Amino acid sequence: MEQKEYILADQLLRSGTSIGANIEEGISAQSKNDFIAKLSVSLKEANESYYWLRLIEATNTFSDDQVNLLIRDCEELIAMLTAILRTSRINQSK
Repeated sequence: MEQKEYILADQLLRSGTSIGANIEEGISAQSKNDFIAKLSVSLKEANESYYWLRLIEATNTFSDDQVNLLIRDCEELIAMLTAILRTSRINQSK
């Protein structure tokens, strides 16, 4: 693996694993505000992961099929987190 490929993969690993870690923290949040804050961080990390995946796709580092699958998964995750946060914010204001 070349240096640029390692850097991209390392950045994706960091942001990708942060998504799950923050979701786990959000699940055991002590308040609705804490839950929203942790899931907001997860969404930011998912968006960052999406960025790194698009860079990986542009560099043809991995097979298109592999990267396209990961990009679709990431898009779904972003949509789910966005929906959860939207609903949580609506419920918080009630």
